[in-house]
Amino acid sequence: MKRQVLATLSTAALLATAAGCSSGSPSSSASNADTKNMTGTVTVWLMNDAQKSWPELVQQVNDEFAQKYPKVQIKLSYHDWQTKVSELDAAIAAGQAPDVVELGNTETLKYIVNGSLLAVDRAGFDNADNWIKGLSDTCTYKDTLYCVPYYAGARVGVYNSKMFLDATGSADLPQNEDDLTAALDKVQSKFKGTTGYSSLYLPGPYWYAAMSYVMAYGGSIAKFDQTGNWHGTLHDAKSQQGLQHFVDLVKKYNKSGDYKVNEAEQANVLGHEKAGLIYANGWELSTAIAPITGTPALKDSLRLAAMPGPGGKPLPSFIGGSDLAVTAKSQSAKIATDWVRMFTSTKSEQVLADKDTLPNNLVQLAPLKNKPATAAAANAVQDAWFTPLAPGWGAVEKQNILVNMLNAVFAGKSVDEATKEADAQIDQLINNPG
Repeated sequence: MKRQVLATLSTAALLATAAGCSSGSPSSSASNADTKNMTGTVTVWLMNDAQKSWPELVQQVNDEFAQKYPKVQIKLSYHDWQTKVSELDAAIAAGQAPDVVELGNTETLKYIVNGSLLAVDRAGFDNADNWIKGLSDTCTYKDTLYCVPYYAGARVGVYNSKMFLDATGSADLPQNEDDLTAALDKVQSKFKGTTGYSSLYLPGPYWYAAMSYVMAYGGSIAKFDQTGNWHGTLHDAKSQQGLQHFVDLVKKYNKSGDYKVNEAEQANVLGHEKAGLIYANGWELSTAIAPITGTPALKDSLRLAAMPGPGGKPLPSFIGGSDLAVTAKSQSAKIATDWVRMFTSTKSEQVLADKDTLPNNLVQLAPLKNKPATAAAANAVQDAWFTPLAPGWGAVEKQNILVNMLNAVFAGKSVDEATKEADAQIDQLINNPG
């Protein structure tokens, strides 16, 4: 899905029909003789980033799998984010779902609620006690685990260090919000001659950013109450404080002339030197220095840094990343689950970490917190937040309730009125699956 932290990801699915496999528990305890005599086919859908960015990991796992299950055939396919969901929906409807599918963490809830994923036991998976909480939460519904964290991502500050150096005398992004706004004022003044220049380009409908400020104030989008229902909480005082903070930043620093434009092209704005700072996924830096979408000459000027938030703390990030799931009607669930175990093992996760991709657990994440290329995201992801794990959350997003709320505020409606209206709409949808 486009809103995911790594928008270029691809999905691979693993369909297995080996005999005697009906459990969702890893099969590492099966005897060597048992596994070597199993037959069948395992089909894997992975996102195409696995093919482009870590093909050696895929080969390593498939080799390990082949050693354990020499008579089981692996059928591996790669998929694009833009088409994967429709392809998966069609496969499920036709009774041809893959045994293993990679899901962006914003996609998991839909398939959990509609019964498409198999419950799995975290026992037997490496580092399960140290999985990044925000990522494992995307796999958990009503205290049951339905997928396994694969890798994580977080939003950070992506900024033009040369612009900051020219305007403030320092190429570093300030790590206190008061210092940041003082620096942004100087950057804005320095480049005021550039039409439409924003020292901080923060789009009005950018609800992931808006909700990060809500979380920074201790607010929330929705909560599960004692009656067993979810209800919207954007009208709560802390949520309104955070939202007002976001609105104030947008109105002060977004000089694009149109608050209705979303964040989809924000990397282009930075790359064409119309902004000094954006709050973005780390991969958006690559877009900003690519030909056409950006300026290759900015390669040495653009940097990543933690985004400072209110109260002297980093801004809480929405967690991005991917999970791996076994589908509910898999005829080879045990073998499929074992492939997932291999693909998310400590050995496998280290391949990702070595490529500056955030692993699924805190132990292997720790060294990346001090590595320049990964420090900003690695430090942001540990306390990252996620959308409510409610049955009707998909409908809330589909109807653009948060985007419409933000657009209403920038059109003149008060934060108090807009949040109350949004909560009323959320309450109508959030408890109803489908």
